[in-house]
Amino acid sequence: MAAKGSNEVKDSVRELVRIYRPANPRKFVKDYVKKYRIPGGYEDVLTRLVEVEMSKLGGSVS
Repeated sequence: MAAKGSNEVKDSVRELVRIYRPANPRKFVKDYVKKYRIPGGYEDVLTRLVEVEMSKLGGSVS
């Protein structure tokens, strides 16, 4: 990710995960990358970020 915008993208993804709580992190990231025209090479990084956020949310809900 670009150094200047990387925090904005990561923050946006984190917030969307909290709102939508996606069932499939890979599909969620693919849709996000397509919609906001993010370079495709960052799908793996964003998918890991979504998985981490989902695990945080899963642990705090119970």
